[in-house]
Amino acid sequence: MIRSSLIRPIMATVALMALSACALLSTPDPVQTYRFGGVAASSEATSIVASPTQVTLRRVEFPEAVEGDKLLGVTGTETAYIAGARWVSPAADLYMESIQNAFAAQATRVRLIGPRELTPGERSLDIDIRSFEARYDAPGMAPTIVVTARARLLALPERTVAAERVFSVEQPATANRVSAIVEAFDLATRDLNTQIVAWTDASAG
Repeated sequence: MIRSSLIRPIMATVALMALSACALLSTPDPVQTYRFGGVAASSEATSIVASPTQVTLRRVEFPEAVEGDKLLGVTGTETAYIAGARWVSPAADLYMESIQNAFAAQATRVRLIGPRELTPGERSLDIDIRSFEARYDAPGMAPTIVVTARARLLALPERTVAAERVFSVEQPATANRVSAIVEAFDLATRDLNTQIVAWTDASAG
């Protein structure tokens, strides 16, 4: 006969093993994915000139800290990624898609040639994103999204600088919630792209 004093330690050991298994199998908190940079709907179709300037788009450069799928928050000199949220694709890829869509929808004097096209261009457009972050004045406050980019138009084939400009957009988030922060990123990117398209239209001719 097995004494009850032996059964209790065995049952306790089994219970501990079960708890350990649950800890190993527990799933992490879910992470929601988001997009940014959609083109605002327009009631009027954009009419492009008969012979638009062909502009090739170089791969857009992002800072290493924000080129991936994480959302960067900055408070003073401290940085941290915003928990519970990721971009559905790397931010650099989403931005490339957004700027090409913006040119297709809004440009009137230029035709943008994507990196995968082999059509020769008359100008080259280089865009370097310098800032793409949520800036907090203090922890817990609604942040302001700051997106800064340097754009250069180069004359081809010499690659001399025909025009250059730094663009900066600040878009306050309506609340310190992920959904509000993502909406502010989206609005800021749309604003930036609209400015770059208009500047390229005016400068590339």
